[in-house]
Order: sequence, then C-alpha cells, then structure tokens
Amino acid sequence: MTISRQYEAISNRQAVKGAVLYDFFQVPGGAEKVIVELANKYLADVVVGFDRVGRSNPFELVDDCALVSLKADASFLPLRIFRLIHAFSRRTRFLDDYSWIVYSGSYAPLAVSSHKTGKNILYCQALPRFIYDLNAYYKHRYRGFQAPIFSLVVKILKPRYEYALSQMDCIVANSENVRGRIQKYLGKESAVIHPPCAVEDYKWIGQDGYYLSTARLEPYKRVDRVIEAFKQMPDKELVVASGGSDAQQLKALAADAKNIRFTGWLDEIEMKKLVGGAIASIYVPMDEDFGMSPVESMAAGKPVIGVAEGGLLETVVSGETGFLVSANLTTDELIDAVERMTPDCAREMRSACEARAQLFSREAFFQKIQNIIGAKRSL
Repeated sequence: MTISRQYEAISNRQAVKGAVLYDFFQVPGGAEKVIVELANKYLADVVVGFDRVGRSNPFELVDDCALVSLKADASFLPLRIFRLIHAFSRRTRFLDDYSWIVYSGSYAPLAVSSHKTGKNILYCQALPRFIYDLNAYYKHRYRGFQAPIFSLVVKILKPRYEYALSQMDCIVANSENVRGRIQKYLGKESAVIHPPCAVEDYKWIGQDGYYLSTARLEPYKRVDRVIEAFKQMPDKELVVASGGSDAQQLKALAADAKNIRFTGWLDEIEMKKLVGGAIASIYVPMDEDFGMSPVESMAAGKPVIGVAEGGLLETVVSGETGFLVSANLTTDELIDAVERMTPDCAREMRSACEARAQLFSREAFFQKIQNIIGAKRSL
C-alpha cells in the first residue's frame, strides 16, 4: 500500500535508510516501474516532484516505503518545469537524513546538493533529450511564441543538470545506448545495468489475432507510422494500448480504419492480458533509450517488430525474437515486417523470446545494482 506524506514529516529521520528520487508519477511507464522496484527492494522512500496518479496509483509501494510529493505540479507546462527545478533545488534539505539516494530523471538530480552526508547515485534512464540529442527536434516543435520559452528552459536547466552529475559518486546508465550519450554529451564514464523487468509476470496466453502497440502516444514514439501501415492492411488488427499528448491526433488519423482500436491507459492486469494474447508487439520509437515494452513482450513469448536503433539493438535479436526495420522507418518496411510476422512465425519465435527476456530479469538487475548501492536488500 502506498503511503503519502508531506516531506516535512520526515525531516527529522535518522540516516538509516535510502531514498529514490524521480521527476514525477504521471503515467505507468517503464521508468516509473524501475523506481518502484528499487524502493520496494531496499525499503526506500520515493520522492517525486508531483504525483498525479492519486488513489488509483499503479505504483504499489510496500508499507515501509513513503511516497513524498514536493507538490510542484502546474497545468501550464513551462510553469511546471520551473516549479520542478525550484522544488528539487530548494525544497529538499530533508534529504540529508538518508544514508544513500538514487536519482533518476531530468529534474530530480538537481537535489544532489541537498544530500551531503551519504552516497549519491545517478541511475540514468535518459538524459534530458530536449537538451541533448533531440534538441533540434524540440526546437522545430516549439516555434513561434513557444521558442523563447523553450530556449529559456534549456538555458536554466542545462548547467544545473550538468553540475548535478558532477556531484554524483556514481553514474549508472540503463543501456549502452544511454552510456554512449553520457560520454558524447557530458564526457563522463558510466556503468551499464539494464533495468529490471518482471519477466515472471508475463505469460503466453494465446493468439487473439491482433498486433499490439504499447508505446506512449508522443511524437517521438512514431505510433503514427504504425497506424499509417495498418491503414493499408485492413485485414490485420492493431490494438493501441496507451495514452499521451498525441492521443486525439492519432485517433483522428485512424478514424476510418475499423481494424485499429485504442484502449487508453490500462491497469497492469489488463495490459498483461493484452500482451499475452497478441500475435506480436510493434515498437518503433526514435532512438529509444532502452525500452521496457519489448522486454515485456518477449517475456510473454511475443516477438517484437522494432526499429534498428537505440535500446532495441540491445534487447531484440532480429530474425530470432522479432524483426528490426531500418532507422529511417518507411511505411512499406513496416508493412513488410507485419506481413512476415504471421501467427506461425510468431509461435516459432516464442521460446527464443522467453529465453531472451530472462537476461533482463529483476534478479539480474539487483545482483548488479547491489554492489553499487551497498544497502541491505529486503526479503
């Protein structure tokens, strides 16, 4: 059960446990799952900028873990960003009461200056991509009156983020892909520990005749390319199981396609049923940091139609546990991959998928992270 409390309530705690910091809880994504896994394993408190999930929170923390919100939310995006920067930089003095802290996200690492007496570890699931590798993409997206606001956000956050990383005792990347970005943009070395996937929770259920997309509905996830492909394959069903800022645009794009169905965000039980009943999953984001969805798909014995860049090069073995199309990702390539991924082909890949997923299990993750955190694990 999740316990929520104001951060002041723990300000006098002795340094007997750790904490895990993350930007905010808003959607049930892979990064959020990692935060909860870490907290539950080490009985650590979780500190977030804000929590929008509320009583329906899918992020279940055990009783000894507190969920601490800095209440830095705002409906206007630029104001929210500035509030997050301020909250993690200025309202986290209570962190010195913890013996160790793991930071993750774009804003949470700014709190490192508040923790001077214990160990500081960055588990980098992604650099702030709007500052670094996707800066040009976001500049193109935020034009007109939004352009100077975007430039100001980058100007304020970039030096603070880089200073925060310089204060870390250890930097861990969640993939070779992210490790490379850290080296390229910041000139820093990092270890690689792939994130934990609850592989034992995903099971082959059958094949119910649909292909599954679980990527968040954001532009850089390129779900529009998947929809365009399935609009040209009316005999094949696509289920889009997620939400995001592009939801309305993508629904409009698929409005005339009776073979495409949107479910919105689902709880964990329903999502696992969908994964277990699919023919295969489709996941084609732009240079994904790591990507938990392909691992979850393989854990259920379902191959992945993905893109040959980013984290998918570390998880999916093309021809064995799925098909990887080129990074340029044309509609014709996607159509060809789906046509080749017949139900029979997908079944033949089942065993290889299940075996591949074991490389990214919880056990594999905690065996490696234990040496870095150095904290006692819960039973």
